[in-house]
Amino acid sequence: MANPLFDTLFGDHLGSDAIFLHLPDGETLSYGRFLEIAATYAGAFAQFGLQPGDRVAVQIAKSPQALAVYAACAQSGLVFLPLNTAYTADEVAYFVENSGAGLVLTDTAMRDALKPITDRCNARLETLNRDGTGSFADIAADLPTVFETVNRTSDDLAAFLYTSGTTGRSKGAMLSQGNLLSNAQTLVKEWRFTSDDVLLHALPIFHTHGLFVATNVVLLSGSQMIFMPKLDVDQLIANMPQATTLMGVPTFYTRLLDDARFTKERAQHMRLFVSGSAPLLAETHVQFEQRTGHRILERYGMTETNMNTSNPYDGERRAGTVGFPLPGVELKITDSKTGKSLPQGEIGDIEVRGPNVFQGYWQMPEKTAEELRPDGFFITGDLGQIDADGYVSIVGRNKDLIISGGYNIYPKEVELVLDEQEGVLESAVIGVPHPDFGETVLGILVAQPGQALDLDSIKNRLGASLARFKQPQQLIVLPELPRNTMGKVQKKALREQFAETFAP
Repeated sequence: MANPLFDTLFGDHLGSDAIFLHLPDGETLSYGRFLEIAATYAGAFAQFGLQPGDRVAVQIAKSPQALAVYAACAQSGLVFLPLNTAYTADEVAYFVENSGAGLVLTDTAMRDALKPITDRCNARLETLNRDGTGSFADIAADLPTVFETVNRTSDDLAAFLYTSGTTGRSKGAMLSQGNLLSNAQTLVKEWRFTSDDVLLHALPIFHTHGLFVATNVVLLSGSQMIFMPKLDVDQLIANMPQATTLMGVPTFYTRLLDDARFTKERAQHMRLFVSGSAPLLAETHVQFEQRTGHRILERYGMTETNMNTSNPYDGERRAGTVGFPLPGVELKITDSKTGKSLPQGEIGDIEVRGPNVFQGYWQMPEKTAEELRPDGFFITGDLGQIDADGYVSIVGRNKDLIISGGYNIYPKEVELVLDEQEGVLESAVIGVPHPDFGETVLGILVAQPGQALDLDSIKNRLGASLARFKQPQQLIVLPELPRNTMGKVQKKALREQFAETFAP
């Protein structure tokens, strides 16, 4: 195969009149027309002198054109580097410098701020706006709507995804064509996607969830997407009768449940709801099933690997777990000090190996060696356990482990107990410095709407479920927890905010 990624995801759709995207204005875009746009973009890349393997950094709003840039990169053999649209120019500077991007695509509003950066990095700067206008679109408009696909192999790089950088500088995870393709092929089969499906797409496309999971699965199965610029509950509910599937983060589901218009009748046309990128509360599982009759399918993935595990399509979707390793993916729980596998049921480091695992971190050989073992197992940094039935549970991040007075405390265990307390909507447990214990437990609570929390009463009840050393020294109530774009609680921010709580 000349170009595995492009030929497999896009090749069969060339010239097709089948609908690919349903757009917010009520218009539709066929697969064939979408690929004609992508071909003109690929022609522009060639005109700029970009060569296979060069990086294209993209910080543009979600749109069909933004998605076409991804297709054009695949067809041209270029490395696609999507960036969070919320990043400032200073933040973007690091990614452009680190990646050595040859081209930066941005919104017109950001052009002046990025120009000094691209000049310094000797990168070309062009604009592409949400409405499809911009200097890049102008150049591409005069180019042919066909492009000769560049030969690549499964081992060639297709994308860089930079980690969120919660500890130190972001790392550029190098993903090959084979990494992306193998994962999409597995998910289409495991989640039963066919050309009859219509996916509600309200996720960003600068993240693996919205791009390499949702979009690639649709492309591979030849299904359709209702392509929403962002999460809009009104539009999500309005479009649901025309859809069959939804991929979202927990926020999608809590906001749907908060809306009385979201009923069993409204969801009756749906066959699958998938959640990921952050843990889903057990209460949300229960409420969702009671409301709709559907059991949300929770899965586990990350920037460096795409998807690793999934609850079963057929079979029990067990709340609080992320299901089983996907076919072709090996997962084991190991001791962080020795690297040896731990007995079933014990908590340890999650390591994974498979065709989905990335190639390493760009220009960071030491970091790659630290996290990617010679035998191919990737040390994810997540702590987990496998129960007697083989279901995998995520306990937390290794860096979130609390060591108090020599005892290991896993935040998730404490959070599960706090979440069950009367009036508590959700919780986050962190370790903060303590003069006697080195580190101690702090519990951050968010109250359910209209509820006032009795903190003394909650603390008194914890003794029945938690050993004394695991119990929070203090409980603090916040209106909400800090989260990143994908809904993941930012514990680093909480640790910084409350670092002086027990200062002498």
